[in-house]
Amino acid sequence: MTQASQAEVSKLRIDRSLAPVTRHRRRRWIWILALLLLAGAGGAWFALQPRTVAVTTATVVTTHASQQFVVLNATGYVVAQRKAAIASKATGRLEWLGVAEGSRVKAGEVIARLDNRDVRAQADSAQANVRAARAGLAQAQAEERDAVQVLRRNEDLLGKGFVSAATVDAAKARADRAAAGVGSALAAIGAAEAAARNAQVSVDYTLIRAPFDGVILSKSANVGDLVTPFSSAADSKGAVVTMADMTTLEVEADVSESSLSKIKVGQPAEITLDALPDTRFRGRISRMVPTVDRAKATVMTKVQFEAIDPRILPEMSAKVSFLSQEVGAQEQQALLAVNPEALAQRDGRTVLLVVRDGARAAEVPVVAGSRIGDLVAVTGDVRSGDKVVLKPPADLKTGTLTRPATR
Repeated sequence: MTQASQAEVSKLRIDRSLAPVTRHRRRRWIWILALLLLAGAGGAWFALQPRTVAVTTATVVTTHASQQFVVLNATGYVVAQRKAAIASKATGRLEWLGVAEGSRVKAGEVIARLDNRDVRAQADSAQANVRAARAGLAQAQAEERDAVQVLRRNEDLLGKGFVSAATVDAAKARADRAAAGVGSALAAIGAAEAAARNAQVSVDYTLIRAPFDGVILSKSANVGDLVTPFSSAADSKGAVVTMADMTTLEVEADVSESSLSKIKVGQPAEITLDALPDTRFRGRISRMVPTVDRAKATVMTKVQFEAIDPRILPEMSAKVSFLSQEVGAQEQQALLAVNPEALAQRDGRTVLLVVRDGARAAEVPVVAGSRIGDLVAVTGDVRSGDKVVLKPPADLKTGTLTRPATR
């Protein structure tokens, strides 16, 4: 092949440098189309999602009508006005203990006894001395009767001249001695009986009795412990038990001295115990301690229960609401209340938009009642703790998804 022919053949070659450009352009359109499809799918998915409304919610709470009369709140503890740590006036080892925590006792009932064999022996000896003194009195009285009879006979014989005056004088002296012996015997009996009473008192000191009707709160000693009045000896006990008169329970509450103008003796109050949160007790200020606690700037106020419930125990935490007027049982009944901004009018009905079932709103018809402070009492198919929408928009309907509004 000639050189000219080879040159012409070389011109017939395909220029492949242009093919990649075409492929690149095709790929770019494929990516653009894919992105458009994804964007369309995303938009369609977003459009199909349920609409969520941002709302502000409040909580349905339990309240009482009596709260509208509250002028001041305070906290304190239940205490017994009459409480005692029972101890023995004698020293000895505790031999018997007949009560436990929670036992109810009557005034004068023996609740414990110390070992009293020594003082009982002394009491028995004193009683024996009393019996001996009484026997001596009987003997002295017999001597007196005999001396008086002899004196009378001698006086009769002296009148007849059968005896001398000296004999009558001797008989009279004997009668006087016999009368003095009777007086001495009577005095001995008095001394013996006093000694016996003293010995019996020592025995009684070993018997620990309840000073009033009440309930045993705590036990400080056990059988075998050494009990002494001043608890000064090593390993000795002072009080055996502590008891309280449960009919004198009251609440001690601290009131700030700056709030004293709001309360007075005799003012009604409402008491709530942490242990019994669903029960409210009526009370009254019985007295105020006439001094101010300098450290806390408060005055101790005593609030008496109008009726004692057996569930009330000393040292329970209490909240006291001082009221401006008396309240009855009806005002103390529990009511459901909400913020008035949660009430809405729908189709002539008063409703609450309650958030339930996974943050979905639900229209609940209710009946609005009286105002209780900043709240409104309601009745209907709502429960304490339910979340309700405040200022619900007009387009918020049952089934609408809600979310907390950001502040």
